Amino acid sequence: MPTSLNMVHRTLEASLGPGRIRVDAPLAPHTTFQIGGPARLMVEPTTTRELVSALRIVREEGARHFLLGLGANILVGDGGFDGVVIRNTVRDFEMDDAGMLRAAGGAIVWPDIIEHTTRAGWSGFEHFAGIPSTIGGALWQNLHFLSPAPARERTMFLDEIVVSARLLGADGVVREVGREWFNFGYDYSTLHDTDDIVLEAWFQLTAAEPGVVQRIITENLAWRAERHPPLGSEPSAGSIFQKIDGIGAGRLIDQCGLKGTRIGGAEITHRHANIMINRGDASARDVRQLIALVQERVAGDTGHHLVPEIMFVGEFGDLS
Repeated sequence: MPTSLNMVHRTLEASLGPGRIRVDAPLAPHTTFQIGGPARLMVEPTTTRELVSALRIVREEGARHFLLGLGANILVGDGGFDGVVIRNTVRDFEMDDAGMLRAAGGAIVWPDIIEHTTRAGWSGFEHFAGIPSTIGGALWQNLHFLSPAPARERTMFLDEIVVSARLLGADGVVREVGREWFNFGYDYSTLHDTDDIVLEAWFQLTAAEPGVVQRIITENLAWRAERHPPLGSEPSAGSIFQKIDGIGAGRLIDQCGLKGTRIGGAEITHRHANIMINRGDASARDVRQLIALVQERVAGDTGHHLVPEIMFVGEFGDLS
């Protein structure tokens, strides 16, 4: 291990306690794709204080680092991550009597928050049932879902219920920002362009009958089950390519006859042309090569250039 990482290791242990830092920790089990090599160091903060401390240490030491939530929408390289992975396991959240939800950045949207708010009779999060995400990740991408139920057939966005958030900036300062700071768009928030980390956020929910909310959840889950592969048996990272206005990326890929195309253990699922699945032995190299093949075919056949939506993390080596 490089001397600099040895120093970071010692400093993290001094702050969080001995035995809290894992060396050469497997990352694949912590991603929805179930792909990727190990992290040189991994720490799993369980409180906001620990999270802030870990982030400040790696930043002050200048160590290469990556904040990991549920591991959706990412592909980790076969060479792993040669730095510090901070896996956010701060999961706490609470509701008040007026429908205001406070949730830590690592809190899990589905099923934890959705099940809790549904039982309590609050509406707002149910539209995102079945989507793997933490609060921090949901804010980062402005979590959204095309709700299929009658009279609700439109895309529901997380920004519709966001009130404010508490962030840790790159300068190590904690500050609170309002909804407008995020400049939400489709698959976008200001978090894409800054080093700010979501520590916690507040959302305003609306009172509703639990039975009505549960019906929406059931409808949305059924819709997703028809179109999305089950993560338990067909691991994936969700949609691979960004949306093209007026033309779905999946539609273009389907038009090129690429459903079912496979390289190694990576395959374009027959359920949705914009989703690649891990058939059990897929490598990151397989996925990257399949992405390149799709981009080449779609560009050649349709003239459209597909841009990956997922984040590439770590070392990928030679992809030729």
